[in-house]
Amino acid sequence: MFFEEYVLPWVINIAFAIAIFIIGKIAIKMVIRLLRKIFNRSKMDEMLINFVLSILNAVLLLVVIVAALDRLGVDTTSLIAIVGAAGLAIGLSLQDSLKNFAAGVMLLVFKPFKEGDFIEAAGISGVVESISIFNSMMRTVDNRAVIVPNGAIYGGVIVNYSTKETRRVDMVFGIGYDADLRQAKQLLAEIIAEDERVLKEPETVIAVSELADSSVNFIVRPWVKSADYFAVLWDTTEKVKLRFDEAGISIPFPQMDVHLHKQD
Repeated sequence: MFFEEYVLPWVINIAFAIAIFIIGKIAIKMVIRLLRKIFNRSKMDEMLINFVLSILNAVLLLVVIVAALDRLGVDTTSLIAIVGAAGLAIGLSLQDSLKNFAAGVMLLVFKPFKEGDFIEAAGISGVVESISIFNSMMRTVDNRAVIVPNGAIYGGVIVNYSTKETRRVDMVFGIGYDADLRQAKQLLAEIIAEDERVLKEPETVIAVSELADSSVNFIVRPWVKSADYFAVLWDTTEKVKLRFDEAGISIPFPQMDVHLHKQD
């Protein structure tokens, strides 16, 4: 009687609980494997896939454990309430981390930039070296590694200089009012024409843009491949200075004429 009334029911409940746990784990593995195939076909980021599936695996495993404990007669209502309260407390204490996590998910899903792109975001300019769930690493032009929270990146303006194959180099050169305007424009056109990195289309714009206080300003706007942007900018600036010096064309600096009037 004692065995049938007390021992046997416990043995049956334990056996059912173990069966629920084992079958549940097998079912979870099958679901995770199926979802991984679906996510891979949708070409989602591998890091995002692993993170989402790990969270889903933990949630499903918790459900299986609760079901197994319920079969053993454990009051799971209070357990669920404790887990919920703990989750709420953790969520409130990790608001910034959750913000960065949400931003990381959005960056990995919508992909405004990828690894290797040169971008400007959160006040930092550099090459993106890695994108993780909570932060991204950028390498600046002076070879510094900067770790930026994803919330700061996604919450502001993102400028991606690598998206387009070509870029326009915007330059301004000033000459003195007494210099030969046509000669200066001709020299600028020759410098641009000699540079093989400058694209033929779209056509380069060279024009007088402003009669400034101390100079007549030219805008020079050639189109180049994105990878050649800085090289063309620096080389053209140097060539303009050298060629203007050879031609005797002055590049004025800010100055002011002061006239003194003598009074009796």
